[in-house]
Amino acid sequence: MEKVSVTITETIKVLLEEKKFRTLRDILTTMNSADLAALFEELQDEKITFLFRMLPKELAAETFVEMDEDTQEMLIHSFSDSELKEIVDELYVDDAVDIIEEMPANVVKRIIRQADPETRKEINELLKYPEDSAGSIMTTEFVTLRPKMTAEEAIKRIRRTGIDKETIYTCYVADDKTGKLAGIISIRTLLIAEDDEVVEDLMETNVISVNTLDDQEDVAHLFNKYNFLALPVVDTENRLVGIVTVDDAIDVMEEETTEDMQKMAAITPTDKPYLKVGVIETWKSRIPWLLVLMISATFTGMIITFYEDALATSVVLSAFIPMLMDTGGNSGSQASVTVIRSLSLGEIGFKDVPKIIFKESRVAILCGAVLAVANFAKMMLIDNMLMSNPAVTVPVAMVVCLTLVVTVFVAKIIGCTLPLLAKKIGFDPAVMASPFITTLVDAISLFVYFQIATHLLGIQV
Repeated sequence: MEKVSVTITETIKVLLEEKKFRTLRDILTTMNSADLAALFEELQDEKITFLFRMLPKELAAETFVEMDEDTQEMLIHSFSDSELKEIVDELYVDDAVDIIEEMPANVVKRIIRQADPETRKEINELLKYPEDSAGSIMTTEFVTLRPKMTAEEAIKRIRRTGIDKETIYTCYVADDKTGKLAGIISIRTLLIAEDDEVVEDLMETNVISVNTLDDQEDVAHLFNKYNFLALPVVDTENRLVGIVTVDDAIDVMEEETTEDMQKMAAITPTDKPYLKVGVIETWKSRIPWLLVLMISATFTGMIITFYEDALATSVVLSAFIPMLMDTGGNSGSQASVTVIRSLSLGEIGFKDVPKIIFKESRVAILCGAVLAVANFAKMMLIDNMLMSNPAVTVPVAMVVCLTLVVTVFVAKIIGCTLPLLAKKIGFDPAVMASPFITTLVDAISLFVYFQIATHLLGIQV
């Protein structure tokens, strides 16, 4: 008997057509907010609005945060003022800020107008911080305790205020008068402590925190390094102003990794999903880099033109140009990608340049030697003997193999040093990845190739 598989999307569509709204609501309310967001993206706009209105307020807000910006904007336009206010009131402040930053001005004004005065003030405060800073991704909804509180008083405060906080697993202790961060304490510590024990005797005073102006990528690295669930954010005077939670840190990691990958492929970064980016926008993000790389590749053409007579004398040399250029580009890419990733993880810095060059030099010599031996055997056995090409002589093979060794060496040195140099002078290392390195290595490998050829084969330029 054939097994029939029915997806949740198909089930939802059938229930909508049959107007079984109670069953539909029961299914929707049992689903995770991320799954609901993915489901809604597969449906038509009018169905999304109808289904969204079936969700309880809290689940609706959680689902709204998970949606892409186009779906969010569509829903906002379909909401009445009271519906929009309900959603805004249920959102955590940092989520509201993230949504506002992606919306057109007219939508932003409407969201701000529906927020209550306190939330509006908090949103405006977070919007003042520079983009990509710790302040821009933090939330102000966290539990604050006082040093002189007893464990019993602290638990009562958490019960009273924790319902509206983004996390209560870790609580932050701030000085009564100055508001400066004094320590942190976990809910576990409070629960197992005696009722009359004082918070300042229980709290951890060796606190790792970040400044509001610290780069969000550095903040994400701290989560990765220390396995935090939340990280306190302080101002220049060490006053506690917010926390960054692990879900926001994960979003930053994904965003930064995607941006680096796009830059390494010579594409202007965008935070939109691939299928949401139009043809013209995609063209605009790619064509500037392609033009720059095309113009920079002019040097390769100039070198070939300069050695045109040498090529005419020994035409067989031209057959190995693509292999040399491809090998050089691949070798440079291997080194650059490794270094760029290590830079982004904070594993290396500019001070490590001598160690990196020393390591890559040894790797390059080993790789170049193996490639040269394999290529010499291939040229002699296949090109010369099997394909009966008398032009592929031992001297020609020696020229190609020596060039291969030099090309791999140069490519790996350039590949490992350019990203470090870019980082040192303030550029994004990812920009110095494959395309630029390949173009530079191509020109150098051709120059080396023809120089070796003119000396070993006695060709006149």
